[in-house]
Amino acid sequence: MKIVVTGSNGLLGQTLVNLLKKQPEKYQVFGLSRGANRSCRNDFVYHNIDITQKGLLTACLQEIQPDCIVNTAAMTNVDACEEYKEECNRLNITAVESLSEFCKAHGIHLIHISTDFIFDGAQGYYKETDPPNPLSHYGHSKLKSEEVVVNSNISYTILRTILVYGNVPNLGRSNIVLWVREMLKEGKEITIVNDQYRMPTYVEDLAVACQISIDKKVKGIFNISSNTLLTIYEIAQQVAEVFELDQQLIKPISTAQLNQRAARPPKTGFDLSKTNKELQFFPKSFQEDLQRFKETCG
Repeated sequence: MKIVVTGSNGLLGQTLVNLLKKQPEKYQVFGLSRGANRSCRNDFVYHNIDITQKGLLTACLQEIQPDCIVNTAAMTNVDACEEYKEECNRLNITAVESLSEFCKAHGIHLIHISTDFIFDGAQGYYKETDPPNPLSHYGHSKLKSEEVVVNSNISYTILRTILVYGNVPNLGRSNIVLWVREMLKEGKEITIVNDQYRMPTYVEDLAVACQISIDKKVKGIFNISSNTLLTIYEIAQQVAEVFELDQQLIKPISTAQLNQRAARPPKTGFDLSKTNKELQFFPKSFQEDLQRFKETCG
């Protein structure tokens, strides 16, 4: 199978390429991303391309003739999306329109990554069928991208996820677990919100969910995260505990005190019953995932 991974320089992109390359007899992998190939491997075909340029993207995909496209590319910095709305829309919406059009024209399965931020966070434990109500421009852009995919009359899988963490070479942007670990290692005091609730997602699990979606070409929307709802403050405390760092350096703060540019949903988290049943995928607790992560990164 020819598999295109957009955003192959990112955390999920690199992790998925690594996973698929474990079965070279099954998958031929093509990575699309901006700039030089940041992964430490050169055993897949890499294209330096801005996927918001429709003509270039279409020509590249025509040349590859993929069986499946996994779109991991997105602008995910929530505050930056609020400030740079046009840039956000180009990558999070317009590029998805181009990918969907190509998939429709050529009968290709599209796997698209979305987010818990399409919800307002009033209730938590969201099912795939719950009505969205995003609070930020980032959330609006990801909801719009979902609508593009769903309404394009193609074969698709949408994987919604929460607070993805992990590590890969030359990572362009940090994540909650890496940041907390590094700050505490350096003995620095950090302030963490104690009134926002999330189910963090280990990137290795999200990559496995992508692989399942490639193999089964399962259609629809699925929730992918750990199975534990925690405050972000509790998340930081568990990072300190697992990596044996000083929890006393972690200080709680309220969302109101943070004064962030973009609004965040106070309580998300997912109902994972559809994922368990239809994907046969059973996520673990955040603490179990952290232990796995610690074993890989030390």
